[in-house]
Amino acid sequence: MKTDDLVKLLAQDTAPVAAGAASRRLGLALACSLPLSLLILQWDYGVRGDLWRVMALPMLWVKLAVPLAVAAAGLLMLRRLASPGVGPGRSGWLAAAAIGLLWALAAWRWVEMPQAGRMPALMGQTWRTCVANIGLIGLPVFVAAFWMLRGMAATRPRRAGAAAGLLAGGAGAAVYALHCPELTAPFLAIWYVLGMLLPVAVGAALGPRLLRW
Repeated sequence: MKTDDLVKLLAQDTAPVAAGAASRRLGLALACSLPLSLLILQWDYGVRGDLWRVMALPMLWVKLAVPLAVAAAGLLMLRRLASPGVGPGRSGWLAAAAIGLLWALAAWRWVEMPQAGRMPALMGQTWRTCVANIGLIGLPVFVAAFWMLRGMAATRPRRAGAAAGLLAGGAGAAVYALHCPELTAPFLAIWYVLGMLLPVAVGAALGPRLLRW
């Protein structure tokens, strides 16, 4: 059989992918996984009892805004990378800018605070568990993002896996922020950022294995 005949034979039963298939599949993945993340939060940790009071503090909104920006960047990257031959675009700059601003704020706070207060502000009370907690809460989103990618045609599996991790890390940190008692910029700049970037590294490692055609 000639090559041209083989190509025609393989292509004769194919149908075009419906417009917006990636967006719908991604929406379904988030609709199923985010409630599970919230359920893990409520079941294992609980929403902090003084949440309404601390809503008046600017640092609570910083603690929510940075992970949400990271998650948004991961979402945009994931939507693009799910399509064959499409790169991640420039949405990664949104995550980089959010983390950069947090680091700048942490550096400013670090310089202005007394020497005796620096290590408590950096380590807080929960540094031993923060990174793991963010990863656990973001795990449903991580799994759902990979499920979404496996049903699409990503041709850059390592980058796609990293984008899935970025979305999961940001979502996990944003949900965990509803429980976490820490409100100092140095703590968030180290432990929250590590918690968000660890799924990125895991996703990049798993992408070539789980998203291979």
